[in-house]
Amino acid sequence: MTLSSPHTFLQPEDWVPAKGYANGVLAEGRTVYTGGLVGWNARQEWEHSDMAGQFRQTLQNIVAVLAEADARPEHIVRLTWYITDKREYLDNLKAFGAAYREIIGRHYPAMAVMQVVALMEDAAKIEIEATAVIPTEG
Repeated sequence: MTLSSPHTFLQPEDWVPAKGYANGVLAEGRTVYTGGLVGWNARQEWEHSDMAGQFRQTLQNIVAVLAEADARPEHIVRLTWYITDKREYLDNLKAFGAAYREIIGRHYPAMAVMQVVALMEDAAKIEIEATAVIPTEG
């Protein structure tokens, strides 16, 4: 286990460390679950047709929803990403990393990324679900 406030990241001692995500997270407190959020703005209008732009907006949307519960990006314990094009994702890793660090910071919770055939919103190229745990006071 690796202690990291406000949660404990689970890293088996004999495993190669995960890069850009955690293998597991131990957390205690109030839990916040987002729905699957996509990369449109607050008016449900698309400002970006590319996956990297939609990713940035999706992260901003996650932070906005979490703020409604007084949660912050460092409270995120799990992210599940659904992408429509693995190649577009892999070709834009630097842009994804820069946006992630700018909006979420250097906080890497448990994550899963999967390619899907399509998302419910036809223009969407990425959808992300977030789970956050706000630590118990005291």
